[in-house]
Amino acid sequence: MKTLLAALLCTASVTLGLAQQQNYFSNPVIHGDMADPSIIRIGETYYATGTSSEWAPHYPIFASSDLVNWKQTGHVFDEKPAWIKSSFWAPEWFYHKGKVYVYYTARKEADNISCIGVAVADSPTGKFKDYGPVVEFGKEAIDAFVLEDNGKLYISWKAYGLDQRPIELLACKLTADGLHLDGEPFSLLRDDERRGMEGQHWFKKNGYYYIIYAVNGCCGPNSDYAVAVARSKKLAGPYEKYEGNPILHGGKEILSIGHGTLTTTPDGRMFYLCHAYSKDADFYQGRQPHLQEMKIGEDNWPYFVTGEYASLVQPMPFVECVQKPVFNFSDDFTETTLRPEWTWNYPYADVKAELKAGNLYLSGSPKAGTHTGSALCLRPTAANYILETAVVNQNDSWKGLVMYGDNDNLITLGCEANQLKLKAVHDGKESILADMRLPAPSLYLRLKVTDGIHSSFTYSEDGKKWKEIEYNLPQSTLKSLVRWDRISRPGLYQQGATDKPAVFGYCRLINE
Repeated sequence: MKTLLAALLCTASVTLGLAQQQNYFSNPVIHGDMADPSIIRIGETYYATGTSSEWAPHYPIFASSDLVNWKQTGHVFDEKPAWIKSSFWAPEWFYHKGKVYVYYTARKEADNISCIGVAVADSPTGKFKDYGPVVEFGKEAIDAFVLEDNGKLYISWKAYGLDQRPIELLACKLTADGLHLDGEPFSLLRDDERRGMEGQHWFKKNGYYYIIYAVNGCCGPNSDYAVAVARSKKLAGPYEKYEGNPILHGGKEILSIGHGTLTTTPDGRMFYLCHAYSKDADFYQGRQPHLQEMKIGEDNWPYFVTGEYASLVQPMPFVECVQKPVFNFSDDFTETTLRPEWTWNYPYADVKAELKAGNLYLSGSPKAGTHTGSALCLRPTAANYILETAVVNQNDSWKGLVMYGDNDNLITLGCEANQLKLKAVHDGKESILADMRLPAPSLYLRLKVTDGIHSSFTYSEDGKKWKEIEYNLPQSTLKSLVRWDRISRPGLYQQGATDKPAVFGYCRLINE
């Protein structure tokens, strides 16, 4: 194992070597599926968060000192606020009078309509207090952004489902505490071209108010997301759209790019953190955060320093910065709390994860209308990887590895009673792909993923000699693991009574 890890680290170092030698870095700067990123600088530290969708905990938080190397520190919400049903989208940082605000999109439990909530903490890594909805407008209100201008606060958002009107970016003054609307909403931009319009960043510079926003399709293998800009001499407009739009779009290496936030370095340079899909197999890492430097030209229109075609390699933000390779994940379950990298699909099960004596005890209670189990998953950070674990107990529940799309679409290898089974769930229908007698009371299991989606499963009695399980699976089942707004995640899986947990000795995610 040590030899394998050394080889993988060496490969990652070679990939980054050329860029580093010439003082460049390679996107994404945060690996794994985290759409709609927001970035803020407080002092000398940058903080990022982004969409968590139907994965809990809600809104992962990352910290960095150089914009290129990031480490996850926690989440905005460890528990779901009671008023929310689902769809934790597009969180946006705002720093005001020593407090950190997060304006975010979520669906209300009461009527399933998307609105914008707000939570406040003393720091980005502190405990956030939720204040509930601040924008409830029409059938949908999403993608908040807050601008402070002349001491007054204004919030903008994407509105749609407004009678027969096209999508609009609306705005409204906020109360001084940032928790309520103050006055009537007004229109900033209308999507008269019917191309889509969302994910705006609103700022003032050189006497202009600028709106950087995303156009076209956000999600999935046909995404053509791009970045556009409009400007006005007045906050309320009218805003003029740049005739050279889009100013950033997909290119040779990148399928699509957009929806982000600007931050500034201490010397005033501007960097835009947004999400992008890579092409080919790397598409299955999802919408990953990319960093691009932006400047204002002599004509007072913004542009990106490496051009309108998005590219993976970018100039380093700081001369002394060195990009570190993407490390593998390893958890021996000896900590007192679950590590922040772990996620679970909260709409379908209340997951129970306990750490005891160097083991993980995993169980959960399925919610009404669900039929599968509890999946504790990781965000894949490469297109090719191995997930490995040891199941150390035997009972009637299902205990094993999973490639998880959602409640209705997954593939899992598990120990159940005295059997080792491989099964798939496709559109809610379960099928057994392999079934054999359990070779040993405790077992090592591996899931190997190639090209982001193709899965193979092996098992071992001693963790050294591995036997592959042969099975046939239609392409339609594999493709069903990718949802419209997120990709599948590998993880640990339990299905059965809560008093019969799955017990795991360790878990490793090894990038290849």
